[in-house]
Amino acid sequence: METEINLEHQPRVRRVAHGLRNLINIGQGPESLLRKSSNLGRTVGLDGYLHGDGGDVIEAHEWKCVRTVNGIRIFEDVAKSKNGKAVLVKAVGVVDASADVVFEVFMNVDRHQRYEWDMLTGDLELVESLDGHFDVLYGTYEPRHLTRWHSRRDFVFSRQWFRAQDGTYTILHFPTGHKKCPSKPGYRRTEINPSTWEIRSLNITHSPHGARCLVMQMVEIQPVGGCWGKNNEWSKFEKTVSYAFLSQVAGLKEYIGANPSLASEFLTTSLRSKFFDVSSSNSDHEDANGADEFYDAISADSSSDDDDSDNGEQFNGKDKKVKLKNISWAIASLALKHTPGPDLNQELDSRVPPIVLDPRHYHGSFRQGKDETDSNCWTSPSGAAFMIRGKTYLKDNTKVKGGDPLLQLIAVDWFKVENCISKVALHPSSLVQSEAGKKLPFVLIVNLEVPARPNYSLVLYYAADRPVNKNSLLGKFIDGSDMFRDSRLKLIPSIVEGYWMVKRAVGTKACLLGKAVTCKYLRQDNFLEIDVDIGSSSVARGVISLVLGYVTSLVVDLAILIEAKEEAELPEYILGTVRLNRVKLDSAVPLEV
Repeated sequence: METEINLEHQPRVRRVAHGLRNLINIGQGPESLLRKSSNLGRTVGLDGYLHGDGGDVIEAHEWKCVRTVNGIRIFEDVAKSKNGKAVLVKAVGVVDASADVVFEVFMNVDRHQRYEWDMLTGDLELVESLDGHFDVLYGTYEPRHLTRWHSRRDFVFSRQWFRAQDGTYTILHFPTGHKKCPSKPGYRRTEINPSTWEIRSLNITHSPHGARCLVMQMVEIQPVGGCWGKNNEWSKFEKTVSYAFLSQVAGLKEYIGANPSLASEFLTTSLRSKFFDVSSSNSDHEDANGADEFYDAISADSSSDDDDSDNGEQFNGKDKKVKLKNISWAIASLALKHTPGPDLNQELDSRVPPIVLDPRHYHGSFRQGKDETDSNCWTSPSGAAFMIRGKTYLKDNTKVKGGDPLLQLIAVDWFKVENCISKVALHPSSLVQSEAGKKLPFVLIVNLEVPARPNYSLVLYYAADRPVNKNSLLGKFIDGSDMFRDSRLKLIPSIVEGYWMVKRAVGTKACLLGKAVTCKYLRQDNFLEIDVDIGSSSVARGVISLVLGYVTSLVVDLAILIEAKEEAELPEYILGTVRLNRVKLDSAVPLEV
């Protein structure tokens, strides 16, 4: 019986249990198959399991495949196109190369190489490069095959890119201007459509094709006549610049497929230094799961490094070989004794009666909204829009919708400062220094230091209605080392409303903050303050500058949680949430330091 077998203490059991988890489903019968939900947003591996695409937020896009051209699928966001304005389309293709190789090819501006795959922007010149994640490019093209006019065109655009913690590359293209690129005689200056690229590795075990990645290009187009969708006049659309843009994915796929030697030519470690700040991880600590575990992804092989020399059958992983002494014994080992997940009632001391938390009794400089339609305010949504690790995540990577937050958001401060500030809780005007704040059982303070001109600080105050149980995961986080906190503190962002380019830049993936930016912690009295220095990462600075440019039209949701890494810590729970409704920068108040 499953409840009677517990071989969890043996390292080899844990190792093979991960690699052969699909075998146990055979014995569990159809019930387990019925429980497995269908999710078209995930990638099905060769082992038959659904591997998530990294999104931790439920999105409102409704993508419909409208064309397949040269092995590339072209989608339309039918939910967005219903408003009759711009149409959001994307081209998606699978490339037989690693994400690193595809990124290097795409970023290369060498004319001879781009002529082999890029039918539109083959002639590019680097004008300026900043911070290793942002540059400005000048390009020319002659759209003789696109229009009946043979006028030469030129354009200037900015290119911003970053590599996520799970290895996914995101590149943003915006039309721009530059003093070094004035209009040239004989050329007609035009603006390219804003677009985004995403290059994501497909972690498919035992793939006969080797490394593969999913390449997606998204662009917003303005329908002209019947060129897109209305009268199904595809031939007209094929003669537009937008179509030439979408054809870049097909060109990239065919070029790399025809040049298999590219993978060996591109030495990722040396080339990446040209494009990335390799010290993007600010933490000196790498947890036991290693540097390859990012966001909510777990490594494909969770085996321990024991030196086992037993002879037997071999289970081939991506980079390692796991020896199995006996298959029947391995199958039996999968029936590990069930360990119950955390009880939220145990996170807080159930022996103490809860106090009433009324935000009206606690005051911050930023106003609480009356309802979801209010502007320049904050509210606290439920966690239902966020996907978090479920009870069986370590076995099947299943995520579930989040529930109500454990801690209650009682106040928000929105400060404007000359220099980014930390240790806000020690300021005399801080909420935790007030009489009401001192009576709270526990307060978690999250100070998001926003780099800008001027600088800003968004300070979130989350309160517990009872004391925290010191033996709980939250208790270990509160009183643990900075190293432990950096490896567990997780934030999930979501742009609920706003410009689609901003949504793509921010993404929907959970981020281990301690590995992305510098976090400092202050533990005193009844509170823990976390100072998050967003400006410590050039990538984060670039994203936040884009967000601030559109902030008055954005509705942003954030969820804060502690990452669960052990079976006893599952399922995860959300510590706190906040919704920022169309924030006005000039509403920030000065803080006297």
